[in-house]
Amino acid sequence: MTLASGRPISRVDGPLKVTGKATYTADNLEPGLVYAVLVDSTVARGTVDSIDTAAAQQHSGVLEVITDFTGVTLPFDPKQVRSYGQPIAVVLASTSEAAIHGARLVTARYTEAPQITDMHDPAAPAEPNTRTPDYSRGDPEGALASAAVVSDLHFDIARNNHNPIELPATVARWDGDRLTVRDKVQGVPQSQASLAKAFGIPVENVRVICPFVGGAFGNALKVWPHELITCFAARKFARPVKLVLTRKQLYSVVGFRPASSQRLAVGADRAGTISSIIHEVSIETSRYDQYLEANAPYARFMYNSSNMRSTARLVPLDVNPAAPMRGPGTVTGAYAMECAMDDLAHRLGMDPIDLRLRNEPVVDQSEGLPFSTRRVTECFRRGADVFGWSRRNQVPGVTREGNLLIGYGTAAAAYHTLTADSSAVAQANADGTFEVRSATIDMGPGTYTSMTQVAADALGVPMSRVRFVLGDSTFPPAPLHGGSMTMASVGSAVHIAGNMLRDRFIRTSVVDPGSPLNGLRPDQVGVADGRMFQTDDQTRGETYQDLLRRRGWNTLDSQQDWDAGDAAERYSMWAYGAVFAEVAVDELLGTVRVRRMHACYDSGRIVNPKLAHSQAIGGMVGGIGMALLEGTHLDFRDGKIVNANLADYLVPVNADITALDAEFLPAEDMIADPLGVKGLAEVVIVGVPAAVANAVFNATGKRVTSLPITLDTLL
Repeated sequence: MTLASGRPISRVDGPLKVTGKATYTADNLEPGLVYAVLVDSTVARGTVDSIDTAAAQQHSGVLEVITDFTGVTLPFDPKQVRSYGQPIAVVLASTSEAAIHGARLVTARYTEAPQITDMHDPAAPAEPNTRTPDYSRGDPEGALASAAVVSDLHFDIARNNHNPIELPATVARWDGDRLTVRDKVQGVPQSQASLAKAFGIPVENVRVICPFVGGAFGNALKVWPHELITCFAARKFARPVKLVLTRKQLYSVVGFRPASSQRLAVGADRAGTISSIIHEVSIETSRYDQYLEANAPYARFMYNSSNMRSTARLVPLDVNPAAPMRGPGTVTGAYAMECAMDDLAHRLGMDPIDLRLRNEPVVDQSEGLPFSTRRVTECFRRGADVFGWSRRNQVPGVTREGNLLIGYGTAAAAYHTLTADSSAVAQANADGTFEVRSATIDMGPGTYTSMTQVAADALGVPMSRVRFVLGDSTFPPAPLHGGSMTMASVGSAVHIAGNMLRDRFIRTSVVDPGSPLNGLRPDQVGVADGRMFQTDDQTRGETYQDLLRRRGWNTLDSQQDWDAGDAAERYSMWAYGAVFAEVAVDELLGTVRVRRMHACYDSGRIVNPKLAHSQAIGGMVGGIGMALLEGTHLDFRDGKIVNANLADYLVPVNADITALDAEFLPAEDMIADPLGVKGLAEVVIVGVPAAVANAVFNATGKRVTSLPITLDTLL
């Protein structure tokens, strides 16, 4: 029997999506459904003195305007405005059109208070980031001062906003004191717990359902105000309520990648041996609901240096809370570190890859732990060979094609291999099919498909007979769908549940007098294509279905928990990569185009190469957007986001993307989890912005240290 894992299998849920049969949150209708639209504040900070709802109440189709949210725990007092766009009321109507227009008719009067929305404002306070306390080893200042060659640069990255195709949506219904919520989330058990706490009801009284997610990238990892307000309105009005955020509200109601400011200094001797690294990073955060992002760890461990200092600071502002966004924290910190390494290599007259390989660490110096696996050197050597790195001219600004300046850039990538306790149940049915369930979700990486592959192999049956079901809080619990932990965590639980169900069948058959396998030891029985057989006499055997029929059982199942254990405390576990980019910069116009990109990854075992390649391409596209296009712009006078739409917030389109490719080293990390996977979705964006920026320097000789790189910085 050919194993399903390791094969490039197309998405099992693909036909549903391409034919429009996949049901996303906003597609759900309930009898008596009411439509809701939020009313947002138009100041960044102050007090709501009054809300005039008269015009809205008189509008045809409007049923109610709610301004009092007593009875639900919100992250803010609706009468105290803490950020521009904060919800202050909600309009309920019989149609979505009536609700939209009704919300526009609601007006409010405020007493404004002084606000700060610019992290570079001298009056903006800075405070320690408690998630990543200050760190130091050796004498970094002294070593930097005595270094023969030093790169000391300042980096700024603009705020990035999530822009998934599916807008955040919630449909809520109460049946007495029981709440059913269809919601766009990245963790159904976690949302279930948050909603129960907010409404003061038992967790078992809340059911969260989310079978499909049309992109999230991190902004659905927590329960946001609009979700709480939808549930509150459904209870208050005693009818099901559906609320879908507008594209504009997406920018001010749910989170974003916070803007950041970094100093990265690195010193080395003339041979390129690093003697000191100093990394200082600050990020914006909300004054009332802080998001702590780990930007500092990457520079602390990625390259060998006996002297290192790292500090992380938060700048609390009168803005809505930030949130994880693909490669959270790491892509920000890696951008500074990888650009600094490129700058140091240039100052040394050394190839950037040679500099990195010269400073490969033997252990994780920041934690004093051995690596579970680390194959950065192989990623660079393999990637360089495929990309054609040897054709790169080390002298910047001299390779051209007419008016186009051509440049090559590279960067390393790394992201924590995260795991968490998880559960799954595998069930065999009398008709010969199998169902595997876990309360995880699938926001795009192909969870439905990869879990089906793992389950089929564990059960010893073809994929066509296995159905993986997710997205329901009544299923066995799973961790948040983020941090690249789903395959390692949920996949391990699925693997164990499948194996244990197979083992249960075998153990039942060998003690069943009616079974052809009766009397054998369990280790003498194999399974293939759903048939159990004696390993040294395959004519002797029976199918799972035969056993169920004979025993009169409709189903047989096995629910199993996977404990992530303490591997993360004993080993430094990361996925790695090497990213290569070629850019063309128009000398006259200052425009930058990525002509091609290639990356090689050490991400452990690849369960589905087709899905993995898709993940890599998606990460590259996101990284190109971060490098060249994406930036959220605030009017610092009142905190309003001025480009809160897809016309003015620029994201990569087909015309911006040419040849992208990725490959994966044959590998496995059995220390991390039973499947040997290391996580992929985050690491594939991490090195991309730096590789593009380094290629721009190689093309032009201009070291642009702020993202996105715009034409005005190159002209």
